[in-house]
Amino acid sequence: MDIRLESAPFDPWALQADLAGDAAAGALAAFVGLMRDQNAGRRVLAMTLEHYPGMTESALRQIAEEAAARFGLQAVRIVHRVGRVLPTEPLVLVAVTAAHRGEAFRGCELLMDYLKTQAPFWKKEETDQGEHWVDARDSDDAAAERWR
Repeated sequence: MDIRLESAPFDPWALQADLAGDAAAGALAAFVGLMRDQNAGRRVLAMTLEHYPGMTESALRQIAEEAAARFGLQAVRIVHRVGRVLPTEPLVLVAVTAAHRGEAFRGCELLMDYLKTQAPFWKKEETDQGEHWVDARDSDDAAAERWR
């Protein structure tokens, strides 16, 4: 398990490279979430992600362990930005390895659904109309519900 919170931009492509070195892994699945410059019809200039140090890493490790056990994942890497993030910068990397692609895809998807709905992060957008906190989306909750 490799869980990281980063306050500076990171290279998601380099962070996947060493996961491909496990000869027992037949699949590597990854998701990279990027900061976009618009949301709900508003131009987004930046976003600030807040968290509780220690608590956040513990929560991410717990779901990573659950996903690994559920899908037989061999490696799990979660890298998530905190602090101020600008458009086009990576926000999150979830990368997993497994013996087969199905397990890798499902493990990666479960982890992302959890990150969107349960992980202790709070997001504040800076838009051309001022700052506001980002609310959870019903579609994210519906996606996460299927794993229960």
